[in-house]
Amino acid sequence: MTLHPEPSAASVSEEAGLARFVPAAPGSLICAETAIFDVAAVAAELEAAWAEATDAAALRKATVGVLAAVQKAGRETIAAAIAEAPRNARPAVRAYAWLTDCIVTSVLYTALTKLHPNPTPSEGERIAVLAVGGYGRGEMSPESDVDLLFLAPHKITGWIESLVESMLYMFWDLHLKIGHSTRTIGDCIRLGREDFTIRTALLELRFLAGNRRLARDLHVRLRDELFSGTAREFIEAKLAEREERIRKQGGQRYVVEPNVKEGKGGLRDLHTLFWIAKYVHGVRDTADLVRAGVFTADEYRQFEEAETFLHAVRNALHLIAGRPMDQLTFDMQVEVADFLGYVDYGGRRAVEHFMQDYFRHATRVGELTRIFLTSLEAQHVKQGPALQRLFKRRRKIAAPYELVNNRLDIADPKAFLSDPVNILRLFEEALRTGYLIHPNAMRLISANLDRIDGEMREDPEAQRIFLDLLLKHGNPERSLRRMNELGVLGAFIPEFQHIVAMMQFNMYHSYTVDEHTIQCISNLAQIERGELSADLPLASSILAQGVNRRVLYVALLLHDIGKGRTEDHSVIGAQIARRVAPRLGLKPAECETVEWLVRYHLLMSDMAQKRDIADPRTVRDFAKAVKTRERLDLLTVLTVCDIRGVGPGVWNNWKAVLLRSLHAQTAHALEHGLEEINRDAREGEAKKVLRAALSDWDPADRRAELQRHYGTYWQGLPFSAHEVFARLLRDIRDDEIRIDLHPDEDRDATRACFALSDHPGIFSRLAGALALVGANVVDARTYTSKDGYATAVFWIQDNDGNPYEESRLPRLRQMIGKTLRGEIVARDALKSRDKIKKRESKFNVPTSIIFDNEGSEIFTIIEVDTRDRPGLLFDLTRVLAGNNISIVTAQIATYGAQVVDVFYVKDMFGMKLHAEPKRRALEKKLREAIELGAERARSE
Repeated sequence: MTLHPEPSAASVSEEAGLARFVPAAPGSLICAETAIFDVAAVAAELEAAWAEATDAAALRKATVGVLAAVQKAGRETIAAAIAEAPRNARPAVRAYAWLTDCIVTSVLYTALTKLHPNPTPSEGERIAVLAVGGYGRGEMSPESDVDLLFLAPHKITGWIESLVESMLYMFWDLHLKIGHSTRTIGDCIRLGREDFTIRTALLELRFLAGNRRLARDLHVRLRDELFSGTAREFIEAKLAEREERIRKQGGQRYVVEPNVKEGKGGLRDLHTLFWIAKYVHGVRDTADLVRAGVFTADEYRQFEEAETFLHAVRNALHLIAGRPMDQLTFDMQVEVADFLGYVDYGGRRAVEHFMQDYFRHATRVGELTRIFLTSLEAQHVKQGPALQRLFKRRRKIAAPYELVNNRLDIADPKAFLSDPVNILRLFEEALRTGYLIHPNAMRLISANLDRIDGEMREDPEAQRIFLDLLLKHGNPERSLRRMNELGVLGAFIPEFQHIVAMMQFNMYHSYTVDEHTIQCISNLAQIERGELSADLPLASSILAQGVNRRVLYVALLLHDIGKGRTEDHSVIGAQIARRVAPRLGLKPAECETVEWLVRYHLLMSDMAQKRDIADPRTVRDFAKAVKTRERLDLLTVLTVCDIRGVGPGVWNNWKAVLLRSLHAQTAHALEHGLEEINRDAREGEAKKVLRAALSDWDPADRRAELQRHYGTYWQGLPFSAHEVFARLLRDIRDDEIRIDLHPDEDRDATRACFALSDHPGIFSRLAGALALVGANVVDARTYTSKDGYATAVFWIQDNDGNPYEESRLPRLRQMIGKTLRGEIVARDALKSRDKIKKRESKFNVPTSIIFDNEGSEIFTIIEVDTRDRPGLLFDLTRVLAGNNISIVTAQIATYGAQVVDVFYVKDMFGMKLHAEPKRRALEKKLREAIELGAERARSE
């Protein structure tokens, strides 16, 4: 708590003047202090304004008028200075705090000298005004709250109440966001004992004006009666509070829209360190952390760099939003990056460079937190890790290690560093014994990363240890994450350093690239430990039967290492894998397989989600690409781990069904020959299954149903859908629309089957009806029977990616029926709903349209890769219908804000789209529809 020098007795008299109330400017400000608040000029303005006032109300109004203009000018001056040097955050937050000091003390001066003068106050009528919270630290962002404590000695007298009330009215008229309390010293002690939030606020008191002796008395009593001897309970309370705060913010550091104040690795974590240090060590500012032996000088520099960066980000958020704003939403990330001067380069957007810096600082905050808490354990003011306290028998520690506070430390640093391979051995020992690594050891490693050089990387023993960390101990993610945070992973594999803390600016990936990689490896380890056998039966069975684990783990480690460059990351990644895999000790054949897996790590996912796997050509082409059962199995497990590692909720039964089906068909083709995968075989099996399902039908009716459909109908639909359509079509009238809505639990979707007389544009009208009810189409197929009926099936999900609840199906059915009967025109009704949310507005998704006549034997495949929005599918299908293009199958793969809509189509004569002019004309119309729809979606 900072106190100003002892004043004269005239400190509350008019003669003292405003200058005696206003605190001295702290340190360096971002611009000249007189440009922020010219004390002499403001005092003169106030005197002139007061001279015109005839009563208390007029005097208050005059004061507010002067201070409002001064406050506005001061804030504009600071904001202009920030715009010139947006990363110079410390002088900026000090400037906002000092401007607020000036306003608060000017209001107090007015209240004491003009509104409630008390030349000879009694002992009980003393008052001190103190800043608390962030304001108490002397740190304020542009839209921060102003937290004040009005302190009385023993009792809140009538004079004090009147004084505070007058001040609050002026603060409110000045539009200050005031948080305040009026308490006696006894109140502060009592409430501080009961509430750790209040105790923390009292820890950060800063005297502003009023009676200084009163503030000093509070300081002494807080130290003696509240803080002394209670360090452990305070620490445990603040750490429990931190844990709960982080849980609410997503539980981990790499959330895609982090909270710069409350999130893990954010400002509040740094505040927590300072609070505890102040409580335990009595430090006055963060520089004292070095003198207290908590941080080294280099660690303190990193603390300051992180805090300065986070303050700069928060300042930018507040100035851009014009309101309190701490969440780095997607749209704000782009604007903050621009505000802070980031630019596009190296094939990456400015926002991606900015967020990479953000996550690097957040990671370092985590390391500093770990170091700090361990130092507290060493002083026995904080309990050690709970899990380690539970285990009485631990594995013995081998030389050159020792246990310090139940953590693995290095006994002889000089001997340890004599062999650089020991750096990897430390992580191996930590995994073997289960002990956490002591911060002293972490410090030693971080300071000696240069010892991991080319010679060390080529050392067979280093290569063995690294592979053992992946393969031998069952929890590779633990060592990989710690090695990554300390810089060891990037030093041992320099190519990995490029993707450390690299943010992918999209709504699909929840993690930075390096964290995604570790999540993927964690998924693989979980499968091997048998923890996911129920959720992932195929991947679990593949691993149980045996694969080359060295190849699989290394391929997962390197699969995204090519990201962040202008070229295709799969191609670049394969080139990097060709260099790295031999350095990790893999044999030539293993290196070749790793390179292939990295090059084609997206192939299976793309085939399953963007192509019709019921089309024999899809399976044959995929089988030709993988060539062997070994590669098929390896790629399947890698694909599962890759998708699951993208983020929570990305993996679902729909993707699982697609991948299982593609794997089974491809395995069959590789074993029995590609010619076994053909349309005739599928049709025969489908009819056999339906014949059995309709055993209760009259033979003539059953025969008619089996003969009423073309071959593609039998080959493209699940067998269960054939039975549904058979019953929908039975005795259907020409003017009748029959609908069957059924949860498809295996695919995490609702299956919507429609039977009605065929007419042009039926697919588009169905897509429009589904868009109106907010349904997301993930797959769709439509066929025309020989007697002129359309049989269409859509698999749909709600906005949360789940099947529709039973209670919502009646409305779904009603809306679809109205649209198909023409009672609702989808094109008009969608205009008000087809909007892009503001937080999603900054994503750049270029449009790509591809026509493929080779991927299917009888259809042209049109692949549209563009920005997703509610009415997109309807717009695209309307263009196709308007150009006499018949859609047979649609596959929809969504990746956050990006969507890939794939259509299997024929022209009006049942032929592929061979004519180049026709394809170019159709592409132009599709692009126009996309651009018009996007413009409509952006308009408010």
